[in-house]
Amino acid sequence: MNRVVVGLSGGVDSSTAAAILHHQGYEVVGLTLWLMSGKGQCCSEGMVDAAGLCEQLGVPHHIVDSRELFQQQIVDYLVSGYESGITPLPCSQCNRAVKFGPMLAYARRELGIDRVATGHYARITYDAVGDRYQLRCAVDRNKDQSYFLYDLPQHVLAHTQFPLGEIPKSETRRIAAQYNLRTADKPESQDLCLVEAHGSMRTFLDQYLQPRPGEIVDRHGQVLGQHQGVHHYTIGQRKGLGIAAPEPLYVMQLDPVMNRVVVGRRDEATAADCTLQRLNWVSIAAPSAPLRCQVRPRYRTQPVPATVIPLPEHRAQVVFDEPQFGITPGQAAVFYADDLLLGGGLIERPTREPSSPLAKPAEKS
Repeated sequence: MNRVVVGLSGGVDSSTAAAILHHQGYEVVGLTLWLMSGKGQCCSEGMVDAAGLCEQLGVPHHIVDSRELFQQQIVDYLVSGYESGITPLPCSQCNRAVKFGPMLAYARRELGIDRVATGHYARITYDAVGDRYQLRCAVDRNKDQSYFLYDLPQHVLAHTQFPLGEIPKSETRRIAAQYNLRTADKPESQDLCLVEAHGSMRTFLDQYLQPRPGEIVDRHGQVLGQHQGVHHYTIGQRKGLGIAAPEPLYVMQLDPVMNRVVVGRRDEATAADCTLQRLNWVSIAAPSAPLRCQVRPRYRTQPVPATVIPLPEHRAQVVFDEPQFGITPGQAAVFYADDLLLGGGLIERPTREPSSPLAKPAEKS
């Protein structure tokens, strides 16, 4: 009999993935990672629902205390990133460093099982010619989560299943109701687990970072207002600036050294290109020449045409066909060819348009 460990967060997606595999004849073992204390889909409430689901299906359920790993790889990662003026992407980091790799290692070591599955909306195929496992978008593009999975290595993809990748979200709900799962009507998680647990990212960060008042300036260094810490802002942000202006202003740069938030018009917050670090080529081998593809520079954006130019040390330059708004250091730029995810990396820095130079300190009169 095929055996598979299913990562269970206590939500409807992972529950339905487990139920589908169970009804397909797999020997399912549920596994929940205890990531932090308090409320949240992947924590105490989620563990109760995951345990109840496994009882309902009649399958074993294991809980692994991953709080220390989560603290090191995600909490510390986020805090240090925001403190240094970037906006980290915790989900892809969590998938690689906390979830998939450790789950597979636990499954092999403790249970003798060589396959894991989750409720993510994505697909995995195998390219026999290139001898590579390929990551593809989910059939339901509105729910596609491939962007957050770009950093998974080949040895993990080779032993992973995504049962929901071929079905729309509406079908997931229907299947959950058909199997009378306890999570069938459970509301979806709407935000990061840390945000759900603490109420907001600001509240979470304020537990770790002390207020550090500074200036909000325009690109010429003209002071427009005050802030309580650059960690409260992100590139492209418009709301919550607390300054009056005749036209909308957006955050275009965070300067932790000068302790300034630089704002400007929307057209001033665009970037013609950006550099990436920590590249991971997923569905193709690392190219040696510039590559034309579609690039998604942020999760909630559509892929746009660009050229990816490989650089040494797992880095690359992305040159967009048209300047893009809100290119944010710390977020991922992910490369696609239609539904095939080619690879991706973390944004180091954007290159501003010539008409939008980075701010310089205001000259003293």
